[in-house]
Amino acid sequence: MGQYWRTYTSAAPLAVFRLAFGVMILGSMVRFWAKGWIDELYIKPTFFFPYYGFEFIKPLGDYTYLLFAVCGLSALLVALGWFYRVASVLLFLSFTYIELMDKSTYLNHYYFVSLVAFLLILLPANSYFSVDAYRNRSGFYDSIPRWTIDSLRLLMGIVYLYAGLAKLNSDWLLEALPLRIWLPGRNDLPVIGFLFNYRETAFAFSWLGALYDLSIPFLLLNRFTRPFAYAAVVIFHVLTAVLFPIGMFPYIMIVAALIFFPAGFHQKILSGLSHLLNLPDLLSGSKILIYSKQQSRFLSSFLIIFFIIQILVPFRYMLYPSELFWSEEGYRFSWRVMLMEKMGNVQFKVVDEMGQQIMVNNEDHLTKLQEKMMATQPDMLVQFAHYLRDYYAQRGFRNPTVYADTYVSLNGRLGKPYIDPTVNLAQETDSFMPKKWILPFRDEIKGL
Repeated sequence: MGQYWRTYTSAAPLAVFRLAFGVMILGSMVRFWAKGWIDELYIKPTFFFPYYGFEFIKPLGDYTYLLFAVCGLSALLVALGWFYRVASVLLFLSFTYIELMDKSTYLNHYYFVSLVAFLLILLPANSYFSVDAYRNRSGFYDSIPRWTIDSLRLLMGIVYLYAGLAKLNSDWLLEALPLRIWLPGRNDLPVIGFLFNYRETAFAFSWLGALYDLSIPFLLLNRFTRPFAYAAVVIFHVLTAVLFPIGMFPYIMIVAALIFFPAGFHQKILSGLSHLLNLPDLLSGSKILIYSKQQSRFLSSFLIIFFIIQILVPFRYMLYPSELFWSEEGYRFSWRVMLMEKMGNVQFKVVDEMGQQIMVNNEDHLTKLQEKMMATQPDMLVQFAHYLRDYYAQRGFRNPTVYADTYVSLNGRLGKPYIDPTVNLAQETDSFMPKKWILPFRDEIKGL
């Protein structure tokens, strides 16, 4: 094991990854700005759903535009390798702040971006083909420790493997759910759209999707299967982007998968960019980045702890007694990508100690996205109940209690009562403890 940490490889793959990743995040920030989503998601709402333990992170009003600008600028600087250390820290902090502002916008790929941005703080991604290396030749290295490349490969492998393991459940494999619900909605696509009306198509997509996620990291690692595997990556993620509008994630995964290619491939990319942009010679020289024993010990220990956390966190759902897809306790940050169709309806009632009561119109306080996400997620129901308690207390209600009448449908099943309507949610707390007021699922989804 000690020998592994002293193994070196070309810096070209890390340089290409840095460049492509920075450009992707910059594009995402521009896209958010251009489509008006900053205002729609982070400025117009009057209430936001914070993550437990991160309640201090709040939208910044009109300064949220500045936050997105900082994130976009830091992504550009990371891509260029210019003031890289400062830029990588700013990229991680700004993007993660955006991610944590409102739980209703949660997506797996936001979490992936935050993890990659965090790793880039530790990695010498500016040691080659960067403005920093050009301006300060003492910071130029064309050979870097192998673990700097392998850490990114390992992270991608974890994402794919856990996404594949999550698909090994009875709804996905035996019922083709939720794809059997979603695919007919895209039957208007040219040429192939008619295929989505057939159950067999949903089953084929479900099984092939699970097989793809479980096998693709290993196929990308093998030099004989790598070209075919990368073609599968492109086809899979382009098809995902066409069928399901989930933003930049498919394109981020397409470019991130290039990290599995050998150094010669990346060297050709960088040489081509140099020629295309008429850049000065940034590729010449031969120098190895060697960390001191203290640095190596710190970095290796830190990465081992980091990856142990990444391996264990997705299994935290096993600490909860209820069905994962029903309660969603331990669901987030576990690479469970597009595994369920969950719809809900919730009616809140606020009652004061004098018997005065009011039925809440959720639309008076929440956006449509917030209301949709809240209706099926218990922690968000509690947070909104606390907001309603405080809101009506300020308007004359004495010691208001808050009750919720909820019905939820999971993967096409008939709607069922979701939480105990007799529980005063104003007194419940949001925590990592099991929420005993979630009503039983009274069904079973077998699998991991």
